[in-house]
Amino acid sequence: MKFHKSLIAMVGVLAVGASVAFAQSPAFFRIGTGGTAGTYYPIGGLIANAISGAEGKGVEGLVATAVASNGSVANINAIQGGSMESGFTQSDVAYWAHTGTGLYEGKGKVEDLRLIATLYPETIHVVARKDAGINSIADLKGKRVSIDEPGSGTIVDARIVLGAFGLTEDDIEAEHLKPGPAGDMLRDGALDAYFFVGGYPTGAVSELATSAGISLVPISGPEVDKLLEEYSFFSKDTVPAETYSGVAETPTISVAAQWVTSAKQSDDLVYNITKTMWDENTRKELDAGHAKGKMITLQNATTSLGIPLHPGAERFYKEVGALK
Repeated sequence: MKFHKSLIAMVGVLAVGASVAFAQSPAFFRIGTGGTAGTYYPIGGLIANAISGAEGKGVEGLVATAVASNGSVANINAIQGGSMESGFTQSDVAYWAHTGTGLYEGKGKVEDLRLIATLYPETIHVVARKDAGINSIADLKGKRVSIDEPGSGTIVDARIVLGAFGLTEDDIEAEHLKPGPAGDMLRDGALDAYFFVGGYPTGAVSELATSAGISLVPISGPEVDKLLEEYSFFSKDTVPAETYSGVAETPTISVAAQWVTSAKQSDDLVYNITKTMWDENTRKELDAGHAKGKMITLQNATTSLGIPLHPGAERFYKEVGALK
């Protein structure tokens, strides 16, 4: 069945502008995202649909797909290894990979990593059981806390946040779960809190807030001011009241979600993908498709430049005046 669907999709792409399409094979462009319960996956689906060349839209001859993954580090590794053409990552992880520092200390630099676009702020959520008595990061000491799986950007940031308050994994009962399973354990009383990094509102947290009741743990205070001085890729952020049912306004911090690729991808292909990413049709799909879609703007596309832009993307941004 999957074979037939793929064949139909390829035939559909070839039918668009036959004079060009029959001269070339479809180009496949995978976008590594994250777990299906997070924000990367639905946003990746919207972008893949928008840039795919079908029904007279997108990049002619392109078949783009969003692929679920373990997140930032896994996506960068897949791009480096050639099993993905592109992927989403946190800005901190992209910077560490490209410079061979932080999480990538001693692992070598991913020198070919290039930016297509900065997408939106990724908020650090510390989701707690309403009755867990957790009112600050310091209160996580001795609690059962999931900090996400190894290979995710979330686990890196969780360790940094804990460290800012003088805690390590040894000070908590650490679990290593994706947000979906972590939420299930929280609902069942088997977990006190979990870290999640992603754009708000995220469906899994919204559902948990409605069905079981949650609190968001604030990430604020002098410890955080010091953290922001040390790690420039973090910014102050606020989750507005009632973003999640019953949860008051909560101060926290965020990183930027970025769409990255390899310098090995052709300049023309990435130029056309970037151009399509910011056209009127894509804008409509992003605005209508996800609450975070409205925050993905051309004005923000060239911010948080911790790594070089891909030459194809850079060409487009200079053409439209988004970059000097």
